[in-house]
Amino acid sequence: MLGRNHSSVSEFILVGFSTFPRHLLPAFFLLFLLMYLFTLLGNLLIMATVWSERSLHTPMYLFLCALSTSEILYTLAITPRLLADLLSTRRTITWAACANQMFFSFTFGFTHSFLLTVMGYDRYVAICHPLRYNVLMSPRGCACLVAWSWVGGSVMGLVVTTAVFHLTFCGPNEIHHFFCHVPPVVKLACGTDVPTVALGVGLVCIMALLGCCLLILLSYAFIVAAILRIPSAEGRHKAFSTCASHLTVVIVHYGFASVVYLKPKGPQSLEGDTLMGITYTVLTPFLSPIIFSLRNKELKTAMTKTFLRKLHLQSS
Repeated sequence: MLGRNHSSVSEFILVGFSTFPRHLLPAFFLLFLLMYLFTLLGNLLIMATVWSERSLHTPMYLFLCALSTSEILYTLAITPRLLADLLSTRRTITWAACANQMFFSFTFGFTHSFLLTVMGYDRYVAICHPLRYNVLMSPRGCACLVAWSWVGGSVMGLVVTTAVFHLTFCGPNEIHHFFCHVPPVVKLACGTDVPTVALGVGLVCIMALLGCCLLILLSYAFIVAAILRIPSAEGRHKAFSTCASHLTVVIVHYGFASVVYLKPKGPQSLEGDTLMGITYTVLTPFLSPIIFSLRNKELKTAMTKTFLRKLHLQSS
């Protein structure tokens, strides 16, 4: 993906799980494998249900399908490599493979954040401007919002990866993480421009994530104000129930991210950093389809109906 620079380092060593006792690694492998398979299955089930049920062919579920796609691709960029390294004694990754992993993880990770923001806007329009919903959220408009989310994620991935891998890496080559994440990779770079690149990449990422978070908070401020004006308790409950799954995923997504990125700087063990990294690379994608399946009544009903229909067809 990127042209080769003048680094003397041709490969890196991922030491994220190397400090754990060896007898724990098979247990980690089995746990993360089951979580990964469940993540894939849950997201594919959501996509198949939305595709097969015409009642779900609405903007909210179009965005949910796009979110599931970004989640599948995000985990695909990180988890298979993680699983392979758990059973391997040689945890090396080439310079090019490390750059590609960083690019795809940032692309799909930021696409995920942008889609969550778009879903917040969709709920804002549905509750605060219901009469204009079909105009503001037309099929063409929804397709543009999804496309721009993917473009934005790709731009973020390209900017971050290009900035980091245009640095010079002259050794050591041990990445203190289980995948090619920016902070541990930047620590291996040498040269006078490293602090500038680290600061610039950090500011770009924080500004993008904070921008998404603030837009979502603003959407929900208007949503809550509109819900409180609904006279009946049943109407308020029905309006809020359409936002519950999205809001829960947002809280989980930004909750884990804030714990990881905003924790106080200080001495931290490699094991602690590794387990913290698992929360946003494995645990968050694992929880997302569960939350949408259980908290969204319409989707849960459609899943049950689709599953029972297929069982009936197979039995007959």
